Amino acid sequence: MTSPHGVDAATIARHLDGLLKTDETPDYPQAFNGLQLANRAVITRVAAAVDFSQRTIAATIADDANLLLVHHGMFWDGARRITGGLYDRLRPLSERDIAVYASHLPLDAHPVLGNNVLLARELGLDPTAGFARYQALAIGVSGTVSSGQTLHTEELVGRVQQFAAQHGGNAIATTYDLQRLTRRWGVCTGAGASTETLREATALGIDTLIVGEGPHHTAVDAPEAGVVIIYAGHYATETLGVRALAKEVESVFGIPGTFVHAPTGL
Repeated sequence: MTSPHGVDAATIARHLDGLLKTDETPDYPQAFNGLQLANRAVITRVAAAVDFSQRTIAATIADDANLLLVHHGMFWDGARRITGGLYDRLRPLSERDIAVYASHLPLDAHPVLGNNVLLARELGLDPTAGFARYQALAIGVSGTVSSGQTLHTEELVGRVQQFAAQHGGNAIATTYDLQRLTRRWGVCTGAGASTETLREATALGIDTLIVGEGPHHTAVDAPEAGVVIIYAGHYATETLGVRALAKEVESVFGIPGTFVHAPTGL
C-alpha cells in the first residue's frame, strides 16, 4: 500500500518486478528474486549493493537508507537456522525496519539496466545479439567489431583492466598474440566463464570473451578453442546493474539513492 506521504517498498518492488520481468525470468531457486524482506515504513532513501552482507547492511544504516537493493540476495545457502552470524546479519534490518529487494538473472539479462549490456557499453562495445544462455534466456550479450574498424585484443584487455581497477576488480587475460585482433566478442558478467559458455562462444565464432570469473580449466581450454578470456572480477562486473536500479527508483519515485562499494577481491 502507498502511504499518502510517500512510497512503500511493495510499490517500488512491483515497479521493478514489472520492469525486470521478474516472474517471467528463469533463475536458480536460491535467487528468490523480488522483495525478499518487507518493512512498514515509507521508503526515504535507497542503498544499492552487489552483495547482501554485514558490510552492506552496516553501510545502508550509516547512509540512513531503508531499502537495500542487491544483486546477490539473502538466500543463497537455502534454509538455515537464524543463529550466529546469520542472526547478526539479519537483526539490524529488523531493528531499523529496512526492506531488501534482490534481482539476479533478471538484472543480468535486462536490455537497458542489465549488468551485461551496461558493461559492454562501458567498454565501448555495441551489443547486437544475446549470449550465454540459461535455459532459453540469453543472460549475456555479444557483438561484432564493425566493418572497417580494427580492435586489437590488447586494447580491449586494457579497457577491461581500466574498468576493473575503477570498480574493485583486477582483470587478467588468457594468453594471446599482441598483434591479435578481436572480431567478435561476448560478455557474461559474474561467474561467466564455464565449459558451457566456452562451447557456446566457439559455436558462435566469438573470439574474445569478457567475464567476471571462471574455473581454472577454462583458462586451459580457451587457447585451444581459439578464444581469449578476459576475467574482470565477479564483483566489478556486477556493480553496474544495481547502480542503474537505484537511479531508476530515483527517477520514477524521486527517492535518492547511493551505491555501497564493498569489493570482495574476486
